[in-house]
Amino acid sequence: MTLALLGGVFLLLLMLRVPIAVAIGFAAFAALLLELPPTTSAATLAQRVAVSGFSFTLIAIPLFILAGKLMASGGVARRLIDFARVAVGSWPGGLAVTNVLANMMFGSVSGSAAAAASGIGGFMIPAMAKENYPRPYAAALTATAATTGLLIPPSNVMLVYAVVAGGVSISALFVAGYVPGLMLGLALMALAALTSARHGHGERLPFAGWRALLSATAGVLPSAVLLVIVMGGIVSGLFTATESSAVAVVYSAVLALAVYREIGWRDLPRLLAETAATTGMVFLLIGTSVCLAWIFAYADVPGLIVGAFGVLVEHPWLLLLAINLVLLVVGTFMDITPALLIFTPIFLPLALLVAPEMGLTPEQMKYHFGIVLVFNLCLGLVTPPAGTTLFIAAGIARVSLASMLRPMLPIMAISIGVLLLVSFVPALTLALPRALGLLD
Repeated sequence: MTLALLGGVFLLLLMLRVPIAVAIGFAAFAALLLELPPTTSAATLAQRVAVSGFSFTLIAIPLFILAGKLMASGGVARRLIDFARVAVGSWPGGLAVTNVLANMMFGSVSGSAAAAASGIGGFMIPAMAKENYPRPYAAALTATAATTGLLIPPSNVMLVYAVVAGGVSISALFVAGYVPGLMLGLALMALAALTSARHGHGERLPFAGWRALLSATAGVLPSAVLLVIVMGGIVSGLFTATESSAVAVVYSAVLALAVYREIGWRDLPRLLAETAATTGMVFLLIGTSVCLAWIFAYADVPGLIVGAFGVLVEHPWLLLLAINLVLLVVGTFMDITPALLIFTPIFLPLALLVAPEMGLTPEQMKYHFGIVLVFNLCLGLVTPPAGTTLFIAAGIARVSLASMLRPMLPIMAISIGVLLLVSFVPALTLALPRALGLLD
């Protein structure tokens, strides 16, 4: 009864276009009312929301958001596009391939798929349209390519998973995302080149020459150094992920204000206000989602799920496939942060059960499953009705979601193909952390 009421209220509010954080909060409150008096229910909800942010690791989220906004406003996107255009613009489908590479780089620097979709898409979608690329195709490619930055660290959503899963080294988790993120990006680049060659989209740009490549590299190098500092510091143990986010803010501020000089001191209040608004939205999602996860634990939903999927425990690959399918569906109507908070406690115990049958230790499975979980929910960002990057790209391109369906199909097909490959070959996520001594 509790789960039926919770699900009914949540779906009703989503259909009424209520913001998802509010929908989760009201659904959780409705479920609590079945078990507790109204005042106690309200107090429990408030208490759970309040304590959800009491984590040192989560301090990194607003700091990485601020660093991303400084980079986005500081001219980084334009320089990344210039570099990508010189580096891969001479390939077949030069502008489409440039779009993917620029999204990969900017997403990894900013740690935000939405920032990549808006920052890179704002430049690349109009440029692709001028070169006779269909606007729906340009929007679909941008929306998907923007999600690669959530797999290539640093990544805020990986921080959320680490907090929920518990006992997870953030440095090892970050490093585990490199190969899957690069695989997805390269697959999209290959598809973009093949699609452009087949349909005659755009023109193949001439190679600008080594001098132009060196000049573009020099322009983007200060931005790339940020990744080296952040990831190098985390992997070497010089500082924690939270401390690295503070380093990222300082470096981004120096880069934007003193090196690139694309913004001035008068822009900082606006950027801080935008960071505060985004942080408030993220932490409201975290708070209400943590409360919902607590209700699920109270109702023994993990136990019910284990019972429902119990028949597949003896067939770990089928179980992993079933979990992938469920998560792909979940991603279509739920944002990535609440989905991580709600479904990690539900599906992680199942994954740990089958770890030995897959030749993994429970510790290794935590990292592998974390990347698979994030990968699944990244694809949810490009599927309606909750597709964040999908709506951003469609808005920039000024096209309808319906017009993006056809060009999105092959893009989603190859993305899901890479997801299944990563899911069923754990070495793709675990080899690099092992090689660096971050994981046994």
